[in-house]
Amino acid sequence: MASLALTASPSAAFHTLRSRASAPKSASSTIHTRRASRPNPLRAAGLGRSLGSFTSINAFPKLAKSPRVLAPCNPGFSVKASAAAGGASVAPASPQQQPWQGAAMKPLLASIATGVIIWFLPVPSGVSRNAWQLLAIFLATIVGIITQPLPLGAVALLGLGASVLTKTLTFGAAFSAFGDPIPWLIALAFFFARGFIKTGLGNRIAYQFVSLFGSSSLGLGYSLVFSEALLAPAIPSVSARAGGIFLPLVKSLCVACGSNAGDGTEHKLGSWLMLTCFQTSVISSSMFLTAMAANPLSATLTYNTIKQTLGWTDWAKAAIVPGLISLVVVPLLLYLIYPPSVKSSPDAPKLAKEKLEKMGPMTTNEIIMAATLLLTVGLWIFGGILNVDAVTAAILGLSVLLVTGVVTWKECLSEAVAWDTLTWFAALIAMAGYLNKYGLISWFSQTVVKFVGGLGLSWQLSFGILVLLYFYSHYFFASGAAHIGAMFTAFLSVASALGTPPYFGAMVLAFLSNLMGGLTHYGIGSAPVFYGANYVPLAKWWGYGFIISIVNILIWLGIGGVWWKAIGLW
Repeated sequence: MASLALTASPSAAFHTLRSRASAPKSASSTIHTRRASRPNPLRAAGLGRSLGSFTSINAFPKLAKSPRVLAPCNPGFSVKASAAAGGASVAPASPQQQPWQGAAMKPLLASIATGVIIWFLPVPSGVSRNAWQLLAIFLATIVGIITQPLPLGAVALLGLGASVLTKTLTFGAAFSAFGDPIPWLIALAFFFARGFIKTGLGNRIAYQFVSLFGSSSLGLGYSLVFSEALLAPAIPSVSARAGGIFLPLVKSLCVACGSNAGDGTEHKLGSWLMLTCFQTSVISSSMFLTAMAANPLSATLTYNTIKQTLGWTDWAKAAIVPGLISLVVVPLLLYLIYPPSVKSSPDAPKLAKEKLEKMGPMTTNEIIMAATLLLTVGLWIFGGILNVDAVTAAILGLSVLLVTGVVTWKECLSEAVAWDTLTWFAALIAMAGYLNKYGLISWFSQTVVKFVGGLGLSWQLSFGILVLLYFYSHYFFASGAAHIGAMFTAFLSVASALGTPPYFGAMVLAFLSNLMGGLTHYGIGSAPVFYGANYVPLAKWWGYGFIISIVNILIWLGIGGVWWKAIGLW
């Protein structure tokens, strides 16, 4: 006798049953078709829709007696009912093909191939074998970060694992940057963002901004850009300033305007606003000696190299014109080439005021969050006087939030992006740091300056080449301080030897040491937190970062050069 097969496709199976039901009756098989008056377990199991008009389990009396009729709900089994036997049997079906959960193979192979090719290339004279091997692993990791065969943290761990496995780095060296304060400061910024959003303080501030400037996206962006620039000279950490204060505010504004990460609404406002606030954070960092933690290092190295002091006033005076122009041009340019879909919202200020009225007075948790923010920012501003560094201030602020219950530790643990960012950023800092310790960066600097010096060009052209090499070599660095420490002295020395006015050369290199942070999502402290908000894809982040770098170089060396000539720098 023929058998009935209920396979992994319930609709097909019941279609077969329905066909059998409509066939002529036989002595061995009688099917009664009447509508049931009691609940249908097949419909409850999600299969009732496949029955069409045959909605009753009583349509199949023999099957109704067996609980195994529900087996079709499990795609791993098949139910066969023999008309002759009058029963049903359950047999394992062939397992369904599960989707691949591992790495994207083509990007992974591209990353591995990059490392293998560089690994086996001849080691240049003056470079140690360890340094060359680490360069191969580092570049392979960078390719993996760009192509993303796995999440960024996983790619970074693979890179660290390869460096330990090949004995290029010891375990302690590979994971040394997990004790560096900057990755932790970045992670703490995410926890502060959680507090802003959870308490509603972020929405309250966002609605205030929208009520004042929200009639256009561009006006809203400029209000944030210049607010951040005003705080720049008082907060000497771009990670704390942009990541700890403005990122939570920007995220709250995006959410308040209906632009969320991951649901297709990123381009309403969030993508443009995130990229704009990040790119302008590197500009404001370049405008003041106290706007970025590594700027005093540039001043120290300048004095050690040419015995001249980069003072706060001289720095600000030289940077103010090109800086302000960049702050105006960059948001507008991004608005044109990477525009938000929502450009005008004349009703937004009215709606924001209604929302504020509905929120009522500040809650206790909002007050605690605001007081904690003021405490933390105060320590960031006056930390130098009080001998409290930025990450210690952030830990103190988070401690207050944890003790008061404004933010719970479980919520901190659930901030997956924070821990992922901590992982990959610390990994890149470790590898980049040991490239410097192994002497590769020193070799690169010396090779470049020898090449440029041998071209016999004017000091202006020679300095232009040096500037471009210094700027775009930042792709190899995960820290502005590391880049400055490795290359600033060498490039300033050679520029001076080739005829560049020393003080002018120091100023330009110091400014560019901030602007180059906009190239990647790991090049400066504010980059990981803004990228980690997940509003801008990595390819666009790097692509627009490169475009803005060209614009900034043209503004700072072009218009800035004219300004510096006017004030007597060269």
